[in-house]
Amino acid sequence: MPASLLGCSGHSVPTFQQRKSVQCLNSLLAKQKGLQRKQQFEAASRRQQRPLHWARPCRHAARLTVCQAAAASTELSQRQPQDISVLVVGATGYIGKFVVKELIRRGYQVTAFARERSGIKGKNSKEYVIREFEGAQVQFGDITDQASLQQNGFAQPVDVVVSCMASRTGGKKDSWEIDYQATLNALEVAQQQGAKHFVLLSAVCVQKPLLQFQHAKLAFEAKLREATDITHSIVRPTAFFKSLAGQISLVKTGKPYVMFGDGTLASCKPISEADLARFMADCVQQKDKVNQVLPIGGPGRAWSARDQGQFLFELAGRKPNFIQVPVALMDGIIGFLDLLSKVFPGLEDAAEFGRIGRYYATESMLVWDDKAEKYVADATPSYGKDTLEDFFTKAVKDPDGLKGQELGDAAVF
Repeated sequence: MPASLLGCSGHSVPTFQQRKSVQCLNSLLAKQKGLQRKQQFEAASRRQQRPLHWARPCRHAARLTVCQAAAASTELSQRQPQDISVLVVGATGYIGKFVVKELIRRGYQVTAFARERSGIKGKNSKEYVIREFEGAQVQFGDITDQASLQQNGFAQPVDVVVSCMASRTGGKKDSWEIDYQATLNALEVAQQQGAKHFVLLSAVCVQKPLLQFQHAKLAFEAKLREATDITHSIVRPTAFFKSLAGQISLVKTGKPYVMFGDGTLASCKPISEADLARFMADCVQQKDKVNQVLPIGGPGRAWSARDQGQFLFELAGRKPNFIQVPVALMDGIIGFLDLLSKVFPGLEDAAEFGRIGRYYATESMLVWDDKAEKYVADATPSYGKDTLEDFFTKAVKDPDGLKGQELGDAAVF
């Protein structure tokens, strides 16, 4: 049956004649009591060959559930941090570990859910993670397995779930397994266990979805917004400082700075991991962030690739030396890999990685204005105190300035 002819839960929408008959029946039924009313209503429903329940009660029930969830969220905002239990999934990731530490600092009851081997290429042991998250309860398990998550992550009651999960590579399989399914596992178990609020780390680039990980993130965002028994905060940050650190060492040693086009095709207002963690922690209890999509960038101006390179050369005391890569060259490479992947499926992700690189070279990490059809820096909210200037200065001047900023599987240069 066409969707336009379906009501709540797929029930058939009554015809005009059926509605008139039902109105008469309702008038009669209003005068009856008890069992007689029920029997006559059932008989009328059978004659009309329609379900007993109309769409309206379904909507009322949904509204009631939403109201209950909102009330629970309001109650949450009035409690003290030490009385709120927070589960962080994706706890050992680049942003997740800062979120865990910020929540601990604020006094929440924190449970960090992690893999037994975490970090880049699984270099961190269980013992290392337990030491790093002193003040939190650390539970180990498999986020892709709901049973493991329920048994280990939700061993104790949980009020709020904070998801900092993200696929490592952005490849098709990885994106749908982590950005969608694993995050959905966390939501579904949270709902089953009666959690009140779900804070999601998403990304500002889902505004213009062209990549697999963006589609996966949006698919989960839709599931989260559809949930009526739990409130949410969807955080969409711009670029991370780490994402802009890939060429610092090259510039320091006198090598050229590589950029696409003339280096002004895209701009961003990057945010530090610490500032983003503070914003994520704000979402646990602040009422103005409930059931909201929250784009967020760092303080200061928007930076193009050329701006970044110019500033790095100044810090390093070197003459600017840029290599400009034509975007058309990348298009050719992507097209070639797409063609090969039809014969060699293993190359499918290689083509996707090319598309990811092209996207970041040509699309700004700022809020997109639909009416103006452009990215707008001034429309991108700023938060925090850590500036890109300070980050770059420390990275260039301090031998340990890039400690903790390893790109791992996300490396491009």
